[in-house]
Amino acid sequence: MFYWVMKTIFIGPVVNLLFRPWVKGMDNVPATGPAILVSNHLSFSDSIFLPLAVPRPVSFLAKSEYFTGRGIKGKLTAAFFRLTNQLPIDRSGGAASEAALSAGVKVLEGGNLLGIYPEGTRSPDGRLYRGKTGVAKMALQTGVPVIPVAMIGTDKVQPIGRRIPNIRRIGIIVGEPLDFSRYAGLENDRFVQRSVTDEIMYELMRLSGQEYVDVYASTVKDKMAAARKASKSAESRSAAVRLPHAETPEPGVGPAEPASPAAEEDPRQPGENSSDGSAQSPHSA
Repeated sequence: MFYWVMKTIFIGPVVNLLFRPWVKGMDNVPATGPAILVSNHLSFSDSIFLPLAVPRPVSFLAKSEYFTGRGIKGKLTAAFFRLTNQLPIDRSGGAASEAALSAGVKVLEGGNLLGIYPEGTRSPDGRLYRGKTGVAKMALQTGVPVIPVAMIGTDKVQPIGRRIPNIRRIGIIVGEPLDFSRYAGLENDRFVQRSVTDEIMYELMRLSGQEYVDVYASTVKDKMAAARKASKSAESRSAAVRLPHAETPEPGVGPAEPASPAAEEDPRQPGENSSDGSAQSPHSA
């Protein structure tokens, strides 16, 4: 009930008015029966634009952090995701990820639509990154069709780190269903899982026009975060070892205190002084 109220009365009309989304190929989404919607992931707003465009309810596998936020904003976000039938997925791997995939399988076994971002996280730079095999495992286990969806321009509407979206038009392209029934009985074969995932990612690349990078987006994000941390650390060290400059006394204030007897014999004009370049800042480590 909450899902339909938010979609048809509150959020849907506002989004359609402001962002005027254009959609191609929506007839590729079956009117009934289970299917997996796989989408590229450019922005947080993808999880708003896509469900609003699809006529049927869509349950998304969303990162578990959305369900554990603190404060008023965190609690409102968690409540919204739960009331719209979104499912938390633990991306740490192992048993936690398997439990999340099992929840997705139950959605499909109930004859519903399941949405998933095979990249596992938002693209850090607008390119399409290597897909994770969870989507292939579910598709092979259930035998349901996989429908590729390309989100267009959502990274311009709400780039990573931006809270207030830019008002501009976005697009959604829905591709033809992908059938992997030829792999029946091989759902536990890791090579088959990778092959299916790569085929899905190729179709997303073709529909979206994105450049493909055969590396996990999470790996790239970790490297970018490490580089930023190293840069900040280098800046902090640089600031800590800056040397203080000796000040030249103003005329009429009085002679500067000589640093050594040699300085008293210096024939330079009064008021000139030299700084000791070997002095270390009191703030240096």
